[in-house]
Amino acid sequence: MKKYKIAVVGATGMVGRTFLKVLEEVKLPAESYTLFSSARSAGTHLTFMGKDYVVKELTETSFDEGFDIALFSAGGSTSEKFAPIAAKKGCVVIDNSSAWRMDDNVPLVVPEVNPDDIKWNKGIIANPNCSTIQAMVALKPLHDKYKIKRVVYSTYQAVSGAGLAGYKDLENGLKGEAPKKFPHQIAGNCLPHIDVFLPNGYTKEEMKMVNETRKILGDQSIKITATTVRVPVFNSHSESINVEFYNQFDLDDLRKTLENAPGVVVQDDVEHDVYPLALDAAGKNETFVGRIRRDESVESGVNLWVVADNIRKGAATNAVQIAQKLIEQWENK
Repeated sequence: MKKYKIAVVGATGMVGRTFLKVLEEVKLPAESYTLFSSARSAGTHLTFMGKDYVVKELTETSFDEGFDIALFSAGGSTSEKFAPIAAKKGCVVIDNSSAWRMDDNVPLVVPEVNPDDIKWNKGIIANPNCSTIQAMVALKPLHDKYKIKRVVYSTYQAVSGAGLAGYKDLENGLKGEAPKKFPHQIAGNCLPHIDVFLPNGYTKEEMKMVNETRKILGDQSIKITATTVRVPVFNSHSESINVEFYNQFDLDDLRKTLENAPGVVVQDDVEHDVYPLALDAAGKNETFVGRIRRDESVESGVNLWVVADNIRKGAATNAVQIAQKLIEQWENK
């Protein structure tokens, strides 16, 4: 098997450091790794694969040395500028920002859901929003079997989804300090406000879930609404997902469908208080599903409780899994 040259852009950030943890676990067939960051963080020393790496400054000539794959988690403006530069040099960028997700020429990929979309990339592959990723892992097998008509998302999203500044706001808020990242105190509070508000009254985060779900499932007809809420939890997003199907379903069959789905772990034994918890999902790569019950208010509906580590499966792990699939496709050509 060929060995590949891999770049990590945004290596010093919360997701970037998790890229490195996941890469240590997965061990891609890499010839070399090079770590990049902004000028502010360049020169940082990071221990990776048992070696000391000095993080380099990302510049317009950084990709001249010829990388095969670059994992980006450095924000939308950085991706907008540097991803096309990397792609022109023959590197495939797997981008964690929102910059390219809704571009018709860029595949938006969850490897358990739509890995074949990787094949038509033109040098950039988008990682979906963290809250969308875990929902897709749970919903794709159900859509395939029962055909989804409508989805109602209600999310309970951890502060780490807002980066280190969000994490610090909760830490400091528990000490009585004023928030710096969020518009209101997050400690002991819930904020129905993630990203900016749009003219339709939804937030950008909510519309990301609507639009990304349709793109990933390849079905623009699905009716979707969302309310996304920031909660005082450090890590792991939790979601209440209400789904209405066109087709009838047997609840035991639906549960078995989820149990057999890639990347899904069903935790659903309410008699013994077993259901997915944010604390238990933290540090894991799977998507956990529980509270599986029929929605008795519609003809063919179900309620799900879906939990995943937003920094791992919601960002770093998903990107590394895309890289794995990409390499598999290259090797099988």
